[in-house]
Amino acid sequence: MPEDKLPIGSVDLDNCDREPIHLLGQVQSYGGLIAMTPDWVVQHVSANLDTILGLDPHSIIGEPLTDHLPAEVVQNLNARMDLLGQEQDSIRVFGVQIGGRATDLSLHLSGKLVVLEVEPRKDDRDLEEVSLIHPLLRRVRAAPHVENAAQEAAHAIRALTDFGRVMVYRFDDEGSGTVIAEATAPDVDSFLGLRFPASDIPQQARALYTRNPMRLIADVDAQTHPILSATMGSGDPLDLSMSVTRAVSPIHLEYLRNMGVRASMSVSIIDKGKLWGLFACHNLDGPKPIGLERRTAIEIFAQLFSYELLQKEADQVLARSTEARNLHDAMIARAGQGADFTENVDILSQEISGAIDFDGIAVLSDGTYIARGHAPSETEFVGLVDDLITTAPGKIFSTHRLFDKYPAARGFSHPAAGILALPLSRSPRDYIVLFRREVVETVHWAGKPEKKMETGPLGPRLTPRSSFQAWQQQVEGKSARWTKAELAVAESVRVTLLEVVLKITDEANHQRQGASETQALLIAELNHRVRNILNLIRSLVRQTRDTAGSPENFAMVLDGRIDALARAHDQLTQTDWSASSVHKLIDVEFAAYGGSERIVVTGPDLALVPDAYATLALVLHELVTNSAKYGALSVPEGHVAMTFAIDDDGAFILTWTDRNGPDVSPPTRKGFGTTIIEKSVPFELGGEAELTFPSAGMSARFVIPARHVGDITDAQIAEVTPTDGDKAAAAAARTEGIEGRVLLVEDNMVIALDAADILEGEGAEEVLVAATAQQAMELLDANIIDLAILDINLGRSASSLTVAEALVERGIPFLLATGYGESTGAANGFPPAPVLKKPYSAADLIAAVGKLRTVSAD
Repeated sequence: MPEDKLPIGSVDLDNCDREPIHLLGQVQSYGGLIAMTPDWVVQHVSANLDTILGLDPHSIIGEPLTDHLPAEVVQNLNARMDLLGQEQDSIRVFGVQIGGRATDLSLHLSGKLVVLEVEPRKDDRDLEEVSLIHPLLRRVRAAPHVENAAQEAAHAIRALTDFGRVMVYRFDDEGSGTVIAEATAPDVDSFLGLRFPASDIPQQARALYTRNPMRLIADVDAQTHPILSATMGSGDPLDLSMSVTRAVSPIHLEYLRNMGVRASMSVSIIDKGKLWGLFACHNLDGPKPIGLERRTAIEIFAQLFSYELLQKEADQVLARSTEARNLHDAMIARAGQGADFTENVDILSQEISGAIDFDGIAVLSDGTYIARGHAPSETEFVGLVDDLITTAPGKIFSTHRLFDKYPAARGFSHPAAGILALPLSRSPRDYIVLFRREVVETVHWAGKPEKKMETGPLGPRLTPRSSFQAWQQQVEGKSARWTKAELAVAESVRVTLLEVVLKITDEANHQRQGASETQALLIAELNHRVRNILNLIRSLVRQTRDTAGSPENFAMVLDGRIDALARAHDQLTQTDWSASSVHKLIDVEFAAYGGSERIVVTGPDLALVPDAYATLALVLHELVTNSAKYGALSVPEGHVAMTFAIDDDGAFILTWTDRNGPDVSPPTRKGFGTTIIEKSVPFELGGEAELTFPSAGMSARFVIPARHVGDITDAQIAEVTPTDGDKAAAAAARTEGIEGRVLLVEDNMVIALDAADILEGEGAEEVLVAATAQQAMELLDANIIDLAILDINLGRSASSLTVAEALVERGIPFLLATGYGESTGAANGFPPAPVLKKPYSAADLIAAVGKLRTVSAD
């Protein structure tokens, strides 16, 4: 309902949010609009089309527009209209001659109609400044922080537009926005540092900003022109969401006049699909027409700025991720010492404080309450936890406004206005909670934010604020905000505590049978849990997704990278987490590409300590994969030459050279795989990496510092490449497929779903999934089973031993799956069966089935 039609009784803050600003049915005077069917029949026109194009708007409605445009223009637009695939897409054409007039055109879809907007071409500055976009962007890129980059961007937009005031306006999580950067003419008042209330930009306007990032109001006092319709008002109004000439709300025009603004332009700043903020441009001394081509260049600059902004925020989170990793390592090491958890609270408090600021910490675990610093009593805490359980079970919960969400917190013995709660169990029972004290904040508003109902030019309604003088407000009841980086660290801590520390502590309390057995259990648990640490995997998923292209390639590349890490991890556990052979690592990576026949290694074998070994495993995997796609390993006659050497400082020098492969050239873009090759060794190990592309084949050189090089023993260089029998069994299994009904016993739902998909994809008639031994026995009794796959450890000290014994008794073949290393003897006590180590790929599963058939035949 238009604002002037609202009943007086319904006037409230929602009026602005309900105003249909995309259906106003008007265009601004600097452009004209024609909406037509795909076969060019005109349905809607703006009333000023005679001024813009010299066409009678009434006479062309219902007629083919092709009758009124030059043939070459029609041909040009026809070709471009085919490119309009989605409603949010738009196409722009500059410098088109129509009736002797130079025009700029914009095309977009609105429902089933094609909207053509026409603007007389502006040639006031001939777009010479467009060449400045990249130099201006370099200044943004060189800025050290987000705020500095925003300031450079404000100067850049002002240089491109000559508006009197250009602001960078950032939204907070409550919807209000603060001017964090500004560029102004000498005589223009500054709004820098002022905050604007959320109600100044209604919700539907924010939604439009994410779809249509540019809006120009060339003259707030200019006449607007109605859109005439073939339906004479009886049909649906034309949706102008993507229009560049759309008239704006009279409420907003009144708001701008109250600010003394004669012209404005807004450009969206988008971060991961969400509205991060705006470039808000004001001109106070008169209209400011900006041509379509120049606006397009500004829009491109804003998009590039958004990418730079995203990178700078990511860099800040990445800096904290290093702290999170160090915190994770410290807690793992602390858990390995077997210290009592009560004692660990003081240690964890000290370690967490290095990454997250807090004033108090409290722990509730198995009914035991421990608190340090500015934290509530046990009774107060239990009441708070009961509220959190209903608010955010199983997830991190944070707020800097606890008093609003839990008023009883004001009466705590140690009142805290901010909390960050980390659940420590899968059920909502145990927590670590960090507390922050109240911080009284002085907010500088751009005018008093409250609105009041007045009878304005548009009738009884909430009239826009008329004063924008700085106004201070003391805001109480809040703590310092928890930043994105701090929340990321907290999630890492939660995963570490949930998946490692508490599990190890629980197991250690029940299985203290001597130092050697405790050490073996610790290594086994770390082996099992480290595979589930999400930080590295999450990064691999995100980076692989961004560069993989197709879903199939994404799955294949990600699977290979995870397998490379898992294979390296297996080799380390076989040597009790000591330095391991690089030759062994190379054998494993080249096994799928012809093994020793495809590689020539010169120099002595060397051993690397665990951290360096895992890093080199991922680097070698990317080198082998890249060579198999584009280099020497992509052709039968190609091979790889590698040399090992130790320099005078004891550093390990490794070189890689593709031989007899196709000619290569430097890549035009670098994917995540190349980033791993070039940056892992320098970043993770403090070494060096150099990648070159001579035409004869790619070459790489790595220097790993001496502190990562260890002694090697004969046991560490045992052969690990698959035997011919293993390869034959895997090939046979893939040829024959998997038949019949399969029983899958697995307590992890995601792993179970993935394994079921693999089995069904290889021909299994049906896959029956059980999470417990009892469920498995029920399915076994009720169905004819042809093959079974059993997870050895089903959690909480349970196992699938009873199921395995029943399978042996009934003569049903089965595999054992485990995330534990071979040295733990995880399968001890089970009937003999092939063991499938987690994480396993489709190829691993098929190979294990082939091996099972071979064993069964024998």
